[in-house]
Amino acid sequence: MKNIYVIGVGLIGGSLALDIKQHDPKIKVFGIDRNDAHLDEALQLQVIDAKATYEDLKHADLVIMSIPVDAAVTEIIKVLELVSDDALVMDVGSTKAEICKAIDQHPKRRNFLATHPIAGTEFSGPKAAILGLYKNKTNIICEVEKTAFKLQEKALQLLTDLGMRIRYMNPEAHDKHIAYVSHLSHISAFMLGKTVIDKEKNERDIFDMAGSGFASTVRLAKSSPEMWTPIFKQNKANVLETLDEYISNLTKFRALMHDDDFEAIYSEMKNTNHIKDILNGIE
Repeated sequence: MKNIYVIGVGLIGGSLALDIKQHDPKIKVFGIDRNDAHLDEALQLQVIDAKATYEDLKHADLVIMSIPVDAAVTEIIKVLELVSDDALVMDVGSTKAEICKAIDQHPKRRNFLATHPIAGTEFSGPKAAILGLYKNKTNIICEVEKTAFKLQEKALQLLTDLGMRIRYMNPEAHDKHIAYVSHLSHISAFMLGKTVIDKEKNERDIFDMAGSGFASTVRLAKSSPEMWTPIFKQNKANVLETLDEYISNLTKFRALMHDDDFEAIYSEMKNTNHIKDILNGIE
């Protein structure tokens, strides 16, 4: 892979570009973005080596699509029609079922690999790109059997070289599981932030009392609505299911509070402490 094109040079695409450039300085990374200011910034920050357009994709060995998931579903068709028969196209979006369905019968389906690196921050844009973001992170790959074997090999070699762990999952299972461990946490952060902002209108001192616990819990509320609204839309059924369960747990907790059943509250929290062991396992 000598020529790599990154469509969307923000946090996710930009971080991949930085890692790839460090891994192999001989690779040339081109940036494509509908926001010209982002391209200028990415070039200035040396996230990319040069700007490009869709017309240049015929020269690509690898195309990484890092754009909102609603745009990816339509843009993937255009990209596949422009690349050579030997090129690999990967998307890195947070939902997989819709994009896999969109290109299932495409003549160049074998050139596409559906991936989701589980990494990121609450920031966006080229300046948010981080070298080493993906080291020791999990990358979910869906429908790997539908990608040409030689292209699979190239992709897996690159991803492991960048320090990622690989897991395989079908698109429907991915979208269901990610609704719990990612999408719900973002909704919780957004709504916690909204609750506090609404209250702050009447109590100006509330933010003076906000400590690190609040800051870490609400951190994801700083995430880009342009990216997350399409994710919630595409994964609506799974997100609604997680919300129903979450709201049910909140309602039960409220009932325990109302009934002064603090033994039950203690028990609920003690049982939930098991999450520490799960997350330590992930580390």
